Amino acid sequence: MTYNQKITSLHLDVLKEIGNIGAAHAATALSNLLSKKIDMRVPKVEMVSFNDMMELAGGSENVVVGIYLRIEGDAEGSMFFILPIEQANRFIRRLIFDETFDFKKQPVSELGLSAMQEMGNILSGSYLSALSDFTSLKIYPTVPGLSVDMFGAIISIGLIELSHVSDNVIVINTSIFEDGVEDQETRGHFFLLPDPDSFEAIFKALGVS
Repeated sequence: MTYNQKITSLHLDVLKEIGNIGAAHAATALSNLLSKKIDMRVPKVEMVSFNDMMELAGGSENVVVGIYLRIEGDAEGSMFFILPIEQANRFIRRLIFDETFDFKKQPVSELGLSAMQEMGNILSGSYLSALSDFTSLKIYPTVPGLSVDMFGAIISIGLIELSHVSDNVIVINTSIFEDGVEDQETRGHFFLLPDPDSFEAIFKALGVS
């Protein structure tokens, strides 16, 4: 049985609202980290096919910076935060005050990697905390892992189980704005991949019968 047909625009609107609540918490944490005002928004939440998900990330062979974590508790699954390399470079350079930092340059600076992992920890933790509060489900993240690789290789971990119950993924589009930095919006994607048994728990908590 799949749950694709039960997901309506109303459910996606609810997920978007949860995302914006999480984004507000994450923006506060990032503002403290960067010592400057950060604004974060979730302009859109959508269900997309596996193929469309690959296109959103620039294709399965596109090299990206990915934060991966497992979701545990009442609803288990996988979550990924994906950023294009150039946008990740720009953000981390400002964060660690090093204009030479580059995810493509080997070996990658440990300070930069730690900063990116902390950013992913803040973003994913804030979203899952908001989802947990809204659904009253006990949901918490594992320590996130960081990978710089082809998108198809990074995301394949979460697709194995999900493909048995669904051919769609929940995408939470994210925009990050830094005060005083014009025309440099950082755009990333959260991909939420609940395990098969967790689809029902999440959708019931969102009012799906």
